Amino acid sequence: MNRYQVAHLEEIEEVHDGRCPFRPVRHHFGLTTFGVNTWTARAVSDRLINDHDESDEFDGDELYLVLSGRARFEIDGDRVDASAGAFVAVAAGINRTAFAEQPDTTLVAIGGGPEGKPYRPLGWEVWSSLQPLFAAGRHEEVLAQAEHLLQAESHYPMVLYNVACSESALGRTEDALGHLRRAVEVMPKLGDYARDDERLAALRGDPAFSHIIGGG
Repeated sequence: MNRYQVAHLEEIEEVHDGRCPFRPVRHHFGLTTFGVNTWTARAVSDRLINDHDESDEFDGDELYLVLSGRARFEIDGDRVDASAGAFVAVAAGINRTAFAEQPDTTLVAIGGGPEGKPYRPLGWEVWSSLQPLFAAGRHEEVLAQAEHLLQAESHYPMVLYNVACSESALGRTEDALGHLRRAVEVMPKLGDYARDDERLAALRGDPAFSHIIGGG
């Protein structure tokens, strides 16, 4: 990133992925050593953060700050009320979600890598807008809209990996292998993940696939 940067919350464009809208703060500033995003709920009872547990091998603990309004966290079956200025820390592997108790409640979410390991940005923030199409199996549309991401965000392994999955589903084997290779080069652990990923099943008979994931 640059020596320093300044941006107001409203200057960071909100992203809508069909779930909870958020502002990709980390990506906006080009931060690569930790994750940080904001989530805003416009109305009371709107969900602020998606239900998740940060149990993936790439995830770590998270720290939330209620920037404005009031939030109701639901953490591993417990209810935690948090007003503006409150911090809520949640360990990796613990299920959590949050809802607004006041209009225009905003949370800041900060996260790092797994314990003892560095944080690696996957690029889920820039992929999020394509996730609904991807989940619906509309792979031609995914690839059409992902073209600019591949040019501007080619270092993000999630973008590369998911594009490979869409290409595999469409029978575009060479393109899929190329993008999978780049994803694994950026984040080698994805080779282990790809080994049993059914979305890449069409590639398993190709010797290049085994070479990419470290099996030959």
